[in-house]
Amino acid sequence: MTTYTIIDSDTHVTEPPDVWTSRVPAKFRDRVFRMVRSDAGEDVWLLGDEQVSIAGFSANAGWGRPFPSHPPTLDDCHPGCHDANARLAYMDEVGIWAMVLYPNVAGFGSQKFLTIDDDEMKLACVRAYNDFLRDWVSVDPRRFVTIMSIPYWDVDASVKEVLRGAEAGHRGILFSGKPHALGLPYLGDRHWDPLWAVATECGMPIHFHIGSGDFSTSFNPAKVKAVGAAAAYAFTSVEMFLGNGIQVADLLLSGVLPRFPDLDFVSVESGIGWAPFMLEAVDYSYLEAMEKGQRLWDLMPSDYFKRQVYTCYWFEEIAPRRMLDLLNVDRILFETDFPHPTCLYGNVHERIEAGLGGQPPEVRRKILWENAARLYHVPEP
Repeated sequence: MTTYTIIDSDTHVTEPPDVWTSRVPAKFRDRVFRMVRSDAGEDVWLLGDEQVSIAGFSANAGWGRPFPSHPPTLDDCHPGCHDANARLAYMDEVGIWAMVLYPNVAGFGSQKFLTIDDDEMKLACVRAYNDFLRDWVSVDPRRFVTIMSIPYWDVDASVKEVLRGAEAGHRGILFSGKPHALGLPYLGDRHWDPLWAVATECGMPIHFHIGSGDFSTSFNPAKVKAVGAAAAYAFTSVEMFLGNGIQVADLLLSGVLPRFPDLDFVSVESGIGWAPFMLEAVDYSYLEAMEKGQRLWDLMPSDYFKRQVYTCYWFEEIAPRRMLDLLNVDRILFETDFPHPTCLYGNVHERIEAGLGGQPPEVRRKILWENAARLYHVPEP
């Protein structure tokens, strides 16, 4: 019998070819995201006639060659990337009871939906993805946590979709930590209050996954030519991790958390080591800009972080060994990021020991299990 010790708070589904074509109205099927085999022999995603991604580019678990090398087709990927039963079998091998699921094709913040110029089709694509997720996990809904997309370019439609998603079993909302980069209002704008209100009503946390803004990174041909693929990849990774730290700072200074004290936010795939400096810097600068004795809110920004913000880590050793006293250990989650290039694969327990080996059992259990179980209402095995 498998002994389960982990709830994995960030993984991705390598979407199968029919996610959208089998679920949108017939009039959209030739225009939505669809997979084709390219002349180069790769499974690629098209939106209309434009290639938007390569299926295997974010499915590197077990591939054996360094990024940007990737499996050319779905058949070359680890089967757990795209097949739910194979994913469960892999989870059993590792001792992972449940996984939280995020997208690939439409962007880590669903921002590629914004490139669709037909509002009806945009909404149909969001709804199709959310329906696909619930279909995919139907093999064992206890062991998967689905994070739904929303049509956040339309707040009223987003509220309706959140209510529909909550009824369907979704347990979190994917949002952009940098909506102003997408031409939308800032996080602190009251424009978003109906979304925060319905998320609170439904008990669904808001998730900022790295790369959820405009997704303009430094991994580009010019950077690769200048420094090589390995250096460009490493820099881009750090750029994205710290980008989420900046988005969380924006959240702490937005006024959203004081107005919605029961609403939780999750910074996904960004690590935790940046948090102590960011919190100290935010508090210091906040007080520096205020008149003596004046406060905008009842608590300091760092207090709202400790009360309402979760963070996820996977590879770090320094922060989980030396910084937990500076954070709220009840709001730290563990992830593997399966099956992305940066994921833990074949070394999950080794990385856990490298980071948490010196921590007491109750701290380990909180980070590896209890915090995620509480946040996402995950049932015991």
